[in-house]
Amino acid sequence: MDLRDVLKLLALMADEIIVGVFIFLILPEIGVEIPLWAGLLVMAVLLAKDFLIAPFVLGGGANKKPEVGPERLIGRTALVVEDLSPEGVVKLDGELWKAECLDGTAKRGEKVKITAVRGTKVLVERRE
Repeated sequence: MDLRDVLKLLALMADEIIVGVFIFLILPEIGVEIPLWAGLLVMAVLLAKDFLIAPFVLGGGANKKPEVGPERLIGRTALVVEDLSPEGVVKLDGELWKAECLDGTAKRGEKVKITAVRGTKVLVERRE
């Protein structure tokens, strides 16, 4: 976890810190007593909210660029539907793509990894 993630986590927890100080320190000082169970319930609800939001915030959901176009294919696994010797056809997510095998040949039914995209053709390597 780098400094940026720590700062995001602190920002995410700011409401719990403020509400906790207010409920457990400030209100009792001015004579307003809140039952312990009520204060803990409020804190539990706020923490539950953070557990639901944290993966999005810390996982880069707000800063992550959407993957669109051919670049989203790189690193994915495709199924060979027409022998690659070295060119043929692969299937990925129900779509057929022209493909070129960079490390020899691949037979029908084998799985290959997409390493690059050149125009409308994917460049693939055999999976080990």
